[in-house]
Amino acid sequence: MKTKEIRSLSTDELLAKEKQYKEELFNLRFQQATGQLENTARLSQVRKNIARIKTILSEKELEQN
Repeated sequence: MKTKEIRSLSTDELLAKEKQYKEELFNLRFQQATGQLENTARLSQVRKNIARIKTILSEKELEQN
């Protein structure tokens, strides 16, 4: 996801997306451990998306305070 797309989401949507990406990351790690993961670049993409979401969530929290 692009940062612009993430910024347009509400806080609840961001939390849902974060949960979704964390589940995907768990599954990808599991696939990697069992040797079934073909697209290893997806791991870093998902981690970066989680980081983007967390950053924007913290920015929104600081704006409210």
